[in-house]
Amino acid sequence: MVTTQDVRQVAMSLPRTTEHLIRDRIKFRVGRIVYVSLSRDETLMGFAFPKEERAALVASDPDRFLMPIPSDERYNWVRVRLATLGTVELAEIVTDAWRMVVPKRVAAAHCGD
Repeated sequence: MVTTQDVRQVAMSLPRTTEHLIRDRIKFRVGRIVYVSLSRDETLMGFAFPKEERAALVASDPDRFLMPIPSDERYNWVRVRLATLGTVELAEIVTDAWRMVVPKRVAAAHCGD
């Protein structure tokens, strides 16, 4: 099981990331765009994910993945239960979410693409 500190460690290792506390929720963003957010109780993590693929992701494992709350459905966003993640999968999810919000050249330079 991963913790908030694990999320922080991965997110803060990514270029241009800043951490913010907004309405009692920890959020990681690049510029003004949030790509990872923790629920107030830190049991769920929302992350940037393509809208057109999220229904399939949630359907593939509904015990782990959840649709965004109704007010976030218009965004490229999905949620996951932190208790179901390992550290390797967490790193993949956070990095993929980050790649959605940074310029392609920044992602390529960091990830070696």
